[in-house]
Amino acid sequence: MSAVSEETREALAGISAGRVDALAEPLGAGSLDERTVALVKIAALIALDAPPASYAWQVASAVEAGVSGDDILGVLLAVVPQVGGPRTVAAGAEIMLALGLSLPESFE
Repeated sequence: MSAVSEETREALAGISAGRVDALAEPLGAGSLDERTVALVKIAALIALDAPPASYAWQVASAVEAGVSGDDILGVLLAVVPQVGGPRTVAAGAEIMLALGLSLPESFE
């Protein structure tokens, strides 16, 4: 079992109990750096099959936080087993556009 701080335990308990206010409670300074948070958000967009505007905004934010295209590709490839091929392909196109890249001719 992993060591969990009391603050983390209380936050998880509040969230699992459905206390919406627990979602807004910051965990001190947070344990994830800005780059990691940006990558996690991109992974969530992929999992949710998010609309194009979501990718445009989040990828720009991630790049601003120091995330590279290689990092984003790593996230895309890491989530394939969880989200499946079709969702990954759809997200790949949206990520390309958000990075300012042209889609392959076969896509158009």
